[in-house]
Amino acid sequence: MHIEISEDQYSISQRAKTIILEQITNKPDLLLCAATGSSPTLTYNLMGSEYQNHPGLFSRMRIVKLDEWGGIPLDDQGTCETYVQKKLVEPLKIDRHRYFGFHSNPADPEKECRRVQERLEKEGPIDICILGLGMNGHLALNEPAEYLSPGCHVATLSKTSLSHVMVNDMKAKPAYGLTLGMADIFYSRMILILIQGGQKKEVIKEFLSKKVTSMLPASYLWLHPNVICLVEKNTMDGYVGNCVASSTSF
Repeated sequence: MHIEISEDQYSISQRAKTIILEQITNKPDLLLCAATGSSPTLTYNLMGSEYQNHPGLFSRMRIVKLDEWGGIPLDDQGTCETYVQKKLVEPLKIDRHRYFGFHSNPADPEKECRRVQERLEKEGPIDICILGLGMNGHLALNEPAEYLSPGCHVATLSKTSLSHVMVNDMKAKPAYGLTLGMADIFYSRMILILIQGGQKKEVIKEFLSKKVTSMLPASYLWLHPNVICLVEKNTMDGYVGNCVASSTSF
């Protein structure tokens, strides 16, 4: 894992944007797996600004939505769909043939997981998977558990996930989650995890211990051959004393 320590959220987002644009330049039809939430928001905003200068850069890029809150209307302001549409699909003019993801309120959630899995197997593998670090160490909606699911699945949401800021904006609370599985994520050619916010100091401490456990799903990233971790400096304070450079590999 390659870890880069940045001073603030803006620096993280600028670096993430640069990495993504470099990859798109090398592969115009790149498949980007998009996480939602506060961590990647500024990165997506910067990509939208880049579109204004170089719209052709995104003309073939494809997007898959990482996960979704289940049991609520797709147009609810708190859904991952609403977020991805506003932050990526609309600003980058991604047409419907180049975007796919879970419906938030399917008649048959298991069937919906199979649909997304089949589309991912046809379109994939993912070229860049954007991730955030959950407060309980989850990746997407792969929650801490005795075992983790490899493919798209219906997830039982933890209390931590149900307290997410996105859920606070919903008219009704989600009944379950829909998410790519750990193998789906691990087949990605590159994983970019963005970590920021002083409230995550404890979970980042566990993450940096390198102990791989299903009770901290993010710890499995230590097993992937191409992970770039962009982390805000104040989340590292007091935990990694030997990380004095702006960039280091663990």
